[in-house]
Amino acid sequence: DLLLCSWMVDRYLYSIDVKVQKALDCPCVADLKTGPCGNGFIDAFSCFLRSTEVEKGSDCVQPFIALQNCIKENPAAFSKEILEEEEKDEEAEKSNLKVRAPAWSRESKPKL
Repeated sequence: DLLLCSWMVDRYLYSIDVKVQKALDCPCVADLKTGPCGNGFIDAFSCFLRSTEVEKGSDCVQPFIALQNCIKENPAAFSKEILEEEEKDEEAEKSNLKVRAPAWSRESKPKL
């Protein structure tokens, strides 16, 4: 049983790694993998693809914050469309729109 379980875990992890690699090989993300934020993009995107949380990617907040900070620090490296999306996000923050934190961050934590 232990050998079968180990084999299943290895196969699952291999399967995930193959899916992540195929996604990263897509020409649609080629430009994002290069440049000053390439490693940050790969980390955040890979984390999201590997996420098994109910709220997909909720365990990847830090890599995405790091990527967003890198994009803000290196605006010349990104297309106008990406930077416009960042501006729209900032405008939404300043408007009356309310953004709710993900459910996992609002759940009460047990007291130690």
